[in-house]
Amino acid sequence: MKALITGASSGIGRDMARYLAKNFGYDLVIVARRKDLLEELKNELKTDVKIEVLDISITENCRKLFETNKDIDILVNNAGFGDFGAFDKTDLNKELSMIDTNVKATHILSKLYLQEMKQKNSGYILNVASIAGFMAGPLMATYYATKNYVVSLSKAMSKELQKAGSNVHVSVLCPGPVNTNFDQVANVRFSLKGLSSEYVAQYGIDQMLKNKKVIIPGKMMKLIYIGNKFSPSCLSLEIAYHSQKRKKQTTS
Repeated sequence: MKALITGASSGIGRDMARYLAKNFGYDLVIVARRKDLLEELKNELKTDVKIEVLDISITENCRKLFETNKDIDILVNNAGFGDFGAFDKTDLNKELSMIDTNVKATHILSKLYLQEMKQKNSGYILNVASIAGFMAGPLMATYYATKNYVVSLSKAMSKELQKAGSNVHVSVLCPGPVNTNFDQVANVRFSLKGLSSEYVAQYGIDQMLKNKKVIIPGKMMKLIYIGNKFSPSCLSLEIAYHSQKRKKQTTS
């Protein structure tokens, strides 16, 4: 059995690789831009591990990744990042790179590997989104929008597979704050205490293997998810704005 994990050099992706190798014996294809961190991870694992040093925000790299790594049993689209700031002030090039990584790469790899998995009628796709994927996010507008896309795409794929009677399963992992380097890249500090990436990784994999379609780790995030479903959109936007604003204030 083999799993391919993007964004595997740190955080949730790294801990998913560890969990799949150590607890389930999966061989791995680990993908990221940092070769040194991928090599460190490979050296600690006992299963067969192939390193792919790629920037998957580039379309051709996604196609290359698929063409050279077929017959995958689990695809984890984990690579992604965020940014903080008012929409008219954030950097356009960083946002376009975010869209290419969070959205386009997830879309391309999901489509290519889903087509292959459907042919053999088995496999799992786990797309890593966020609790942000269920709402709009003033002051992190682009990031929230990308995760909305991932949630919506994953749920639609899952329903199509269900209607087709397929043994391929698609899940979307939607954590809240996690103790990774995400906040450094996004230039924020979470006001809520984050879950450990080890817990989120293990919970995500376990629930995926149980065919859970939408996976939300942590009781607090489940309550936020339920509350958002029943809140007027204007209230949700107001709450989201003040939540993001507190994140920035904690960095000063």
